[in-house]
Amino acid sequence: MTLRRRDLFAMPAAVLAAPAAATSLSLNEDNSHWFFTRAGQPVTEESVASFVDQYAGTQVRELLLSANSQRTSFASKVWDPIWKGYDPSAPDDQPLFRSTAPEARAGGRKWVHTAWSLAQRGIDPYRLWIARARRHRLSPWISMRMNDLHNVDDPDSFMHSGFWRAHPEYRRVPWRSTGRHTVDWRDRAFDFSHAAVRDYHFRLIEEYCERYDFDGLELDWMRFGFHFRPGRELEGGALLTGFVRRARALLDQWQKRRGHSILLGARVPSRPQTAISLGLDGALWARLGLVQFLTITPFWASIETDLPVELWRRLAGDRVILSAGLELLLRPYHSYSPLQFNTLETVRGAAASLLSRGADRIYLFNYMDSQTAMPDLENYPALLRECGRLDTLAGKPRRHVVTYSDTWAPGEPAASQLPRTLAANEWASFRLHCGPRLGDAKLRLELEDCEIAEIRLNGEMCRPIQGEAAPRPGPARGFHSWQAPPVEGVAVIDLQAARPGRIHWVEIAGV
Repeated sequence: MTLRRRDLFAMPAAVLAAPAAATSLSLNEDNSHWFFTRAGQPVTEESVASFVDQYAGTQVRELLLSANSQRTSFASKVWDPIWKGYDPSAPDDQPLFRSTAPEARAGGRKWVHTAWSLAQRGIDPYRLWIARARRHRLSPWISMRMNDLHNVDDPDSFMHSGFWRAHPEYRRVPWRSTGRHTVDWRDRAFDFSHAAVRDYHFRLIEEYCERYDFDGLELDWMRFGFHFRPGRELEGGALLTGFVRRARALLDQWQKRRGHSILLGARVPSRPQTAISLGLDGALWARLGLVQFLTITPFWASIETDLPVELWRRLAGDRVILSAGLELLLRPYHSYSPLQFNTLETVRGAAASLLSRGADRIYLFNYMDSQTAMPDLENYPALLRECGRLDTLAGKPRRHVVTYSDTWAPGEPAASQLPRTLAANEWASFRLHCGPRLGDAKLRLELEDCEIAEIRLNGEMCRPIQGEAAPRPGPARGFHSWQAPPVEGVAVIDLQAARPGRIHWVEIAGV
């Protein structure tokens, strides 16, 4: 991908030096994965730093290191580190883990003990990863989770900070937030309308700046995406704009000290109106020059293959790097079962579409090298070398699946194309974006009872295919398939039911 004028806006020298045509992915490494998966292994500064080596020579351009949830995975002086309250000589049922389910205690301890043992030896993995990233001409970032809610159904979980426990009055929906069970995890999020909450989070930003020499700081507002009481989001949005402005001013000060530019990024919901309705007006922040890197993304429940990239570009302008976020899960709709995960071919499809629509980056979230990872992990190196550029995706099999948006403001209608129930002789239409020209195209549907009388792609008749092997991800009951004409860009599928039933999955595959 050619380096565009907007890529040059306040770009750190380390990034400008990198060959733009070879690097078009951003990858988020979460705050626990490495500590879980390397537990019990011999640790030296070199063994820690070498984790970054796997991304050298790939299309990864920004390596975003998430260092906190409610607690930090480093020896913070302003927030609780993950090991606060930990006794390394005590058994797994010690007070820190007592509320954790017995079968999960050993796993939680791996994270805590690994982080604790590094701190005891004076090893800061984030410093090492930042330095190694620069050696490999990668751009190192810190990604800060702004409102992480993991395990809030258990108020005594080892993951929670003392500040969160001590201040239930600062929660987003305090009248539904008491006791062990709650209507919704998001009720127990911090309410950023409180100055004390904003100041508490800003202190960690200050510590990140003091502790680490990074190229960019990402404010991850999508962990977990809800920051104000229902109905107070618009006035809250003005407060967050002020918070982002304050963060940008702090980075401006540190730019002078570090001697290089420091970008500010934000992860926000995939739909512009939803983002605004949740107080996360990323387009405004971009137009004001407060953020230089904007990631539009689903939350978690599914990859969203129809991110409105063109609309975001119109709203955010040209001075921002616009990044399209991909999640690991794949569902056609919210209640779809069984759980599905993306493979190389479905990532290729989403990436090809989003890049062709104008995304500057493909942002990989939860695509790590083990544990939280794609099921066809043997294809991980290929993903890192192919899925950030259209020319390296060309000529490779890809799948374009109809999915949905998993994040909506309270009371906002949640749209989904699937599932669809049809009466006999009823027509239905489905819309998806296929990116560059897709030849040898196959149309695949998951049908329940339904029988299709006629099916067309962009007005052209498709013919049935018998006996096609069912790929994964895909339905346990298999697909019904049709040969389709070549397609480019928007694909509209029109079909008529001969027999009533339901449609659960729609996709177009090809090369």
